[in-house]
Amino acid sequence: MSKQTTRSTGRKKKSDAKPTADKVRNDVFRVFKNNPTRAITLKQVNVIVTAQNAGIKVNVRDVIQSLMHEGLVEQLGNGKYKLRMGQADYITGVVDMTASGTLYVMVEGMEKDIMVDARNSGHALHGDTVKVLPIRTRRNGAIEGEVVEIVQPSRKNYVGRIELSKQYAFVRVDNKKMPNDIFIPLRETKGARDGDKVLVRVVEWPMTMKNPLGEILDVLGKAGDNDTEMHAILAEYDLPYIYPTEVTDQARKISDQITEQDYRERRDFRSIPTFTIDPADAKDFDDALSIRRIKDGVWEIGVHIADVTHYVKPDTLLETEAQERATSVYLVDRTIPMLPERLSNELCSLRPQEEKLCFSAVFELNENADVLSEWFGRTVIFSDRRFSYEEAQQVIETGKGDMQEELLRLNELAQKMRAARIKNGAISFERAEAKFELDHKGKPIRVYFKEPKESNILIEEFMLLANRKVAEFIGKKNPGQRKEKTFVYRIHDTPSPEKLIEFKTFITRFGYTMKAEKGHAVAREMNKLLGQVKNKAEENIVSTLAIRTMAKAVYSTENIGHYGLAFDYYTHFTSPIRRYPDMMVHRLLAHYLAGGKSEDQDYYQRQCDHSSAMESRATEAERASIKYKMVEFMQDKIDQQFNGVISGVTEWGIYVELEENLIEGMVSLRDMTDDQYVYDDKAYRVSGRHHGRTFSLGDRMRIQVMRADLARKLLDFEMVDKYDFDTRRLESVGKNSG
Repeated sequence: MSKQTTRSTGRKKKSDAKPTADKVRNDVFRVFKNNPTRAITLKQVNVIVTAQNAGIKVNVRDVIQSLMHEGLVEQLGNGKYKLRMGQADYITGVVDMTASGTLYVMVEGMEKDIMVDARNSGHALHGDTVKVLPIRTRRNGAIEGEVVEIVQPSRKNYVGRIELSKQYAFVRVDNKKMPNDIFIPLRETKGARDGDKVLVRVVEWPMTMKNPLGEILDVLGKAGDNDTEMHAILAEYDLPYIYPTEVTDQARKISDQITEQDYRERRDFRSIPTFTIDPADAKDFDDALSIRRIKDGVWEIGVHIADVTHYVKPDTLLETEAQERATSVYLVDRTIPMLPERLSNELCSLRPQEEKLCFSAVFELNENADVLSEWFGRTVIFSDRRFSYEEAQQVIETGKGDMQEELLRLNELAQKMRAARIKNGAISFERAEAKFELDHKGKPIRVYFKEPKESNILIEEFMLLANRKVAEFIGKKNPGQRKEKTFVYRIHDTPSPEKLIEFKTFITRFGYTMKAEKGHAVAREMNKLLGQVKNKAEENIVSTLAIRTMAKAVYSTENIGHYGLAFDYYTHFTSPIRRYPDMMVHRLLAHYLAGGKSEDQDYYQRQCDHSSAMESRATEAERASIKYKMVEFMQDKIDQQFNGVISGVTEWGIYVELEENLIEGMVSLRDMTDDQYVYDDKAYRVSGRHHGRTFSLGDRMRIQVMRADLARKLLDFEMVDKYDFDTRRLESVGKNSG
């Protein structure tokens, strides 16, 4: 018998009701379907089915004879039975687990996921690839199934708090997609103390055990300590939080001397006015700008990027580590660099008053910001000044300060380039960024938001120019060129028509419309809409949904252009300290500038896929750190009331974003006892069956903070009032209303 059938013997029905003939038939047939290639004896079937129908004597032989008559089961010569060929209709997919233990199996090509009740999960966990047997179709068309085999375990690691007793230990996992505590034998706790945060993995989950059996991989420290919690977030997303000693040792041995040969092989920009603009707390400066007037109305602009690949060579430990990490990770209170600090903060950082090696894109621009000429190659620079964004902004606003002539000219050109981009169909997403003021222990004492200003736009526009022009230089075929050269592009597909229709329907509730359906007309309409909602109560929810309507940007060797930026060619060239794709671009550009032939596309596509996946993982970790700090910020605000906007609606609850700080929490539907609420996924709302009250995405609410679960990064709200857009008044709702 299969492993999965053995698991089934542990499940007992507690009901004493007599099973129907259909149920017994289905139970018998399921034994064969769970074991499509196995020959099974009558006795084995009888044991399983009798266990499933406790206390009832079942005539399994008659049922099997009936299945044979229907052509579903066949008898073998040795007295065993087997599923007839062609009768197995299993579906393979990947598990998405919920906090209740219910699974949703995501199947490629299927519009709806297959729902699997916790009792039919076969001990599958989140991320497992499983084989599912569909067992019924519900009235709403949803398919319900049963896991019959775990094809490939996810091997996911979990973070949680360990609880020790005299006999055993359990890890209470923070991740809501693991609803079960993980059992740890006392001899394998690796010195963890009661209440410590640990990294754990599931070793096995026998059907005879209520909880999975795990092993401790690392003891992260005392729960609640800031460093522990930040390391826990990195560990949860399988991101590194320390550097191997051998990697840092290799970085430490790299010389910081610029040789005579380096000077000879590079274009010299040391005498040209050059500066950096970065956040005030930045330590790695990977881009600098230079500017000088060539003649009346023409300026030479240098976009100088740290020459990381001069120091990080192929087939070294540093290269392997950078390739595996693929990106730096930015949490609320720290940066986990892709490269060791010897490189990221010292050798490759374009620090002021130091000569540095760069890979540069140099342009001649006229007064209209048109590119008259371009040059790409290796350089040596000397940064005269390091500006923070705030310092550069003050010079732009006042016209006074260090290098004011250079800053004002670059700002003027940047604004013209930006206007041209928007006119050509680029979408202008300008969302305020959540920032935290932390005390000396890392505890948030203030939440505030930073709007992008002209100094940010100045840097952004020249980085976009360099990225676009490098991609065009390699990507555009020259006359006589037979095929495109292998290159790493940053691509962004057009919006999904289905998502666009849903978005256009949603914004009508606020009185807005979008007529465009495809192409750059959508971008123009989107920019118009974003301008209309600026500084309105619904601005954040509308802009958030607009972003969700867009496709996700990824790395690829197949160029389809960048829809959001309205560029036919685009890449990432400007941040090799923190992004591995930029290192690949530097190497490919240098190779082609030297006359090299097209490189292996399959190899670079694999690296693109890995980099896109790691970027996504790093983004999730960053969001998790923000959520953690937001919940931590709200811990002392239990029972306080706030105004908010419904930012999400699901079958289990209503998510509300607070107006004053954009912190999000959830009102559970089970706590709204004034009615029975039904979820409508097409209309983004829940509606009461009896009183007809509805709660839709974008509705304004007044809520009360009930709980702040720091371990799971969750805030529980209770609804106090709903703001009615039609009558412009508050109506009392919630568990105490009638």
